Amino acid sequence: MLYFCFVIVLIRSASGFFEDLDARETSLSYLENDAAATSEPLMVPLTLIQGADSKGAVCLDGTLPGYHIHRGSGSGANSWLIHLEGGGWCNTIRNCVYRKTTRRGSAKFMEKQLPFTGILSNKAEENPDFFNWNRVKLRYCDGASFSGDSQNEALLSGCSAGGLASILHCDEFRDLFPKTTKVKCLSDAGMFLDAVDVSGGHTLRNMFAGVVSLQEVQKNLPITCTSQLDPTSCFFPQNLVANIKTPMFLLNAAYDAWQVQASLAPPTADPHGYWSDCKSDHAHCNSSQIQFFQDFRNQMLNAVEVFSKSNENGLFINSCFAHCQSERQDTWYADDSPRIGDKGIAKSVGDWYFDRAALKAIDCPYPCDKTCRNLVFNNDVISEITISQGTRLTFVLPSLLGACLLDVLYIFECSKGFAFCQ
Repeated sequence: MLYFCFVIVLIRSASGFFEDLDARETSLSYLENDAAATSEPLMVPLTLIQGADSKGAVCLDGTLPGYHIHRGSGSGANSWLIHLEGGGWCNTIRNCVYRKTTRRGSAKFMEKQLPFTGILSNKAEENPDFFNWNRVKLRYCDGASFSGDSQNEALLSGCSAGGLASILHCDEFRDLFPKTTKVKCLSDAGMFLDAVDVSGGHTLRNMFAGVVSLQEVQKNLPITCTSQLDPTSCFFPQNLVANIKTPMFLLNAAYDAWQVQASLAPPTADPHGYWSDCKSDHAHCNSSQIQFFQDFRNQMLNAVEVFSKSNENGLFINSCFAHCQSERQDTWYADDSPRIGDKGIAKSVGDWYFDRAALKAIDCPYPCDKTCRNLVFNNDVISEITISQGTRLTFVLPSLLGACLLDVLYIFECSKGFAFCQ
């Protein structure tokens, strides 16, 4: 059987709240490097997608897009995991021109090799369910979005902005396949809440309103929501997840580090820096600040209450100050990775996806969980997990993913000896 596992991950934007784009791009690598800091990770070379330009799939500067592929073996030889890199979006000419001089907009600046860790690892002890699959990481360089299709079984997943995209397009993705195809969706760190910030304002709602209007997102939002609510409200997962028909798994930190940094206590809402130490390291929070975070956690739990009643859905909400826990090796699968009860994240996702067990895990409130891998930041590196205010989360063909899948499928079929490969 041929499997396809689609993974849209990695938010950390190169545009958004901050003007120092170059410094922000440098700080973006922090979590990536930390996630790759395992013993001797597999380094996988870059392959450019020849002919992608003829299909309209190019980077911002017109160069060919690329991907990194490591072949599967044994029981995973016919299974595929497609991992879509993220990195924000450009919503102004200035930002798009800047991105052309970075790996986010040009193949000229992409790393020639990348470490495969976390859900891409080739080691059974680090990635027990997907280690021997054909694993592909598609580089993100067009500032737009991805699309794709497969035959027998598929998982659409994503982290942060990709997690939001997974929620927005889960049912749309399901409709791309025959009814006989098993399709599920996974959202990691995608539960962005329409929460009040520390000043009493709505920082994230204001930003999402810009996303919806500037990028013409309204026409791509689920009609089940837009028929009842305004477009900006329909960009928030809390107004979407209960109506998703396709089985979905929500993986989220109850005190999501990105939302703490950029939505709940951004500099615009805290001009005097009262929250600066607390949001950088939760150990420095006073009791009233911790209570503010507990209220945020309660809002998240309320947002998934109806969603959690479906037997087909899954949950793993741990009480950590973390973000994108599926892409980091130390949080995805390690001896000391986060757990709820006796089960970690990789085992929980695998059990749910392969129908080995039902999974509805909600952690007790902070500070009860001692297994967390909490993120601690310097005050000047908030942009490490920043999202931009120019988001187009749509499925458009042709696209980078479409071109990548054609290329990868060509490799797969040629390995079978098909005549058209000659």
